[in-house]
Amino acid sequence: MKILIVDDEDVSLTSVRRILKWRGIREVELCDSGRDAISLIRRGDFDIVLLDLLMPEVDGMQVLESTKPFCPATEFIILTAVDDIPTTVRAMRQGAYDYLVKPVDNDLLLLSIERAYERKGLLAGLSVNAGCESAGIPPAFSDIVTQDKQMTALLSYAQVMARSGNPVLITGESGTGKELMARGIHKAGPAPDGPFVPVNVSAIPATMFESQFFGHAKGAFTGAESSHTGFFEQADGGTLFLDEIGELPMALQSKLLRVLEDKTFTPLGAERPVHVDVRLVSATNTDLDAACREGKFRIDLLYRIKSAFVCLPPLRERRGDISLLASHFLNAACDRHGKAGAGFSPDAVQALAQKDYPGNIRELAQIVENALLLADGPVITPAHLGANDLLTAPASASSRTLCTLKENDAAHVRYVLDAVGGHRAEAARILGITLRQLQRKLAEMK
Repeated sequence: MKILIVDDEDVSLTSVRRILKWRGIREVELCDSGRDAISLIRRGDFDIVLLDLLMPEVDGMQVLESTKPFCPATEFIILTAVDDIPTTVRAMRQGAYDYLVKPVDNDLLLLSIERAYERKGLLAGLSVNAGCESAGIPPAFSDIVTQDKQMTALLSYAQVMARSGNPVLITGESGTGKELMARGIHKAGPAPDGPFVPVNVSAIPATMFESQFFGHAKGAFTGAESSHTGFFEQADGGTLFLDEIGELPMALQSKLLRVLEDKTFTPLGAERPVHVDVRLVSATNTDLDAACREGKFRIDLLYRIKSAFVCLPPLRERRGDISLLASHFLNAACDRHGKAGAGFSPDAVQALAQKDYPGNIRELAQIVENALLLADGPVITPAHLGANDLLTAPASASSRTLCTLKENDAAHVRYVLDAVGGHRAEAARILGITLRQLQRKLAEMK
């Protein structure tokens, strides 16, 4: 990793270089002039530039604007003492990867550098491995249906990362196929014959966390009439997939971190510790970097779960896959419902391609299945697809009835849930609340 630090203050230059050397990054160059930085960046092959904004003569924004178009593979991280939203927006639009306000927390700086370096590798397609269009989909990921170049490159990247056996963090909007990606990483990893244990973290009550994850002995607590093997022990010799890890309460994150570091734990009520060999794959649709900055997620835990990073694109960014996925889901639905030979009319294919999918692939699958059930013949038309639009059509003002704010709140929650096919995580995202807040609202509505 080759890094250039640009700052007109000697103290900042030397302190940041010392932090990087402590982290093991040796290829670090220093520059105290914006004008000199422009020629250095254009000449050099830097992976990352740490750039101060406030400099005399030529400031950091001018450096960014003058170099990013010529060095698209170089990632820029802005370091500045000015916390200014318009400047932040402008820097991001010019291609900056991140914007950190001085004094910068060392862990956040290192995390930003690691993420920027991973993004550089991902965008470059991991050289020959991901850039070769003829490489196709790796066998371990054959369940993922795609012909999109971005997805193919991403699968090649995931194949490389999977072989290491290191923890992988998968991010992306709800319904983009994070569990399917996790299963592919398991198959491509060093222990494909081992167990794959998927766990929805948000569904585990805080009071049951230790028992569910680490297990318990008979009689460990009231009601423990038999021993229980926890998720970690179930996944021994294989992969533990923690979905929605961003929903893990802060109080429980330290317990998870300790087990991930030691790979040893003691079940509740047991006398001897248990050692496990588990490969961890995590997934989330929340911004964990932002959660770390807000104090809602431990940065040391983020380091532990994210040795590699895979970000799945939403369906709107891979529209060329919509017809392919629709045909795949239609064939699967035909098998389930005994309606062999069904197909889409040309107008239906066009309608599917033009539709937005806030629920992504999961939403498309549900739309196709519902259309098949509604069709009274072998041909699915736009009218059959339109039945789903009734769920998402906005209600007119004249159709509303007088009600209390509480009743209106409950009606809106039901409306959003119906629109996303009952998927609670996606509904919570649209409503702008956490999954736990949504669960409490639903409990109050009963």
